[in-house]
Amino acid sequence: MRTMRAVRQTAFGGPEVLELVEIPVPEPGEGEVLIEVSTAGLNFADTHTRENSYVQESHLPLVPGAEVAGVRCDTGERVVAMTGGAGGYAQFAAVRKDRCFPIPEGVDDATALALLIQGLTAWLLYDQAHVRDGESVVVVSGAGGVGSLAVQLGHQFGAGRVIATASTEDKRALCLELGADAATDTSPDGLTDRILRANAGEPVDVVFEMAGGAVFEECLGALAPFGRMIAYGISSKEQNEVRTGKLLRRSLTVTGFWFGHCLDRPGMVAAALEDLYARAAAGRLRVVVGATYPLTEARQAQVDLAARRTQGKLLLDVSR
Repeated sequence: MRTMRAVRQTAFGGPEVLELVEIPVPEPGEGEVLIEVSTAGLNFADTHTRENSYVQESHLPLVPGAEVAGVRCDTGERVVAMTGGAGGYAQFAAVRKDRCFPIPEGVDDATALALLIQGLTAWLLYDQAHVRDGESVVVVSGAGGVGSLAVQLGHQFGAGRVIATASTEDKRALCLELGADAATDTSPDGLTDRILRANAGEPVDVVFEMAGGAVFEECLGALAPFGRMIAYGISSKEQNEVRTGKLLRRSLTVTGFWFGHCLDRPGMVAAALEDLYARAAAGRLRVVVGATYPLTEARQAQVDLAARRTQGKLLLDVSR
């Protein structure tokens, strides 16, 4: 029986539940392929999965990790793939064929992984928000994996003004470097007023929000009539309730977006990913790689991610 190194958890909880172990190499089932993983991607959702507090229920024992880059064992082709939410923090992963995509020549693992779940999320946020030419867009956490790509896509998708939020001066500087017209502190105290000032005193048309809690409320307060807000995360772990009267008073739209619902729509995903690769190849999209951790440091990677110490795409090198 072949074995592999993997990060596994047999309980839900803090980073301490993540353990480096030796376990059997998974056997691909019908419609699946086995990938020898070179690099695994980290996403904020991994921290929720670890606690079983995510949209999708988790089951133990669990190998975390929703995305991998590596080589198909049956064809030798370099690919990037979505695991469906678990199985990525390991030297091998069994994935569905329709969630597996070839990596174009000249594209490295970091770029391929950044453009997979996080890049697709950024692309689909604009698609789902129906952003019109000249509209103002706010990207909460604009220096993160999704945010750094959403900031860059703003003007390319027709936005007239892109406003980013970020927690530190360095992160705000990165947002401006990536193409944001303005960047402000993410702190909820006074956030509505700061967003309005960043938009020349006017309310905004679209907000991409992933924090929840007070940040959600402040962003909602900054929306113009017929404004749209897409909530695609709850990093604060503070859920919100929206009253219908508040929506009616300004004809607002609040939408939820969970990338997991895209997994069974490979056609939609493939077309968007092809577009992202083309933009990156043309130099119109820059992937920000924050850090690469060895597999042995998966705990620390999740700690740093949850503590907002990172920016851009985080990776695990499974060979170390």
